[in-house]
Amino acid sequence: MTRSTWTSLTDPQLLAQCEVDTYRASGPGGQKRNKTSSAVRLRHLPSGLLVIGEESRSQHENKARALRRIRQRLWLALREPLPADLPSDVTLNVGRRDERFWPTVGLVLDALEQFTGQVSTTAEWLGTTTGSLIDFLEMEDTVWTEANRIRQRHGLGQLRQG
Repeated sequence: MTRSTWTSLTDPQLLAQCEVDTYRASGPGGQKRNKTSSAVRLRHLPSGLLVIGEESRSQHENKARALRRIRQRLWLALREPLPADLPSDVTLNVGRRDERFWPTVGLVLDALEQFTGQVSTTAEWLGTTTGSLIDFLEMEDTVWTEANRIRQRHGLGQLRQG
């Protein structure tokens, strides 16, 4: 299976691929905080990715957060070959809360990897400017970090934030 397959699974299907641990989280949260095992750790077995959800006192909410984080990490950490043609619905004008944001992140990082970390070539393939591409990468710290990791792997310097 691939990233595209995993990210298209329903929550129950994706959860079935995960090892789920619950535990008692430390930190703020009042008297009940350490009395229930509400924190959730998910390990996606096929990819080896690990995420946690421990902000809430509700195990259900923490599990939902962890599932969202697994999807994000799949888009962020795993690379796939580029499609033959750029999908027509790709736009870098999406906010972080838009459901298209993380799939777009995956495609942009795939392109950056394919074009050996070259921002200008990646922007050209995406049909945008280097400035717009940099602005998109800067929207989320984890995306910026991964873009710089890709560039470093290809012997290029770090991108500087504006």
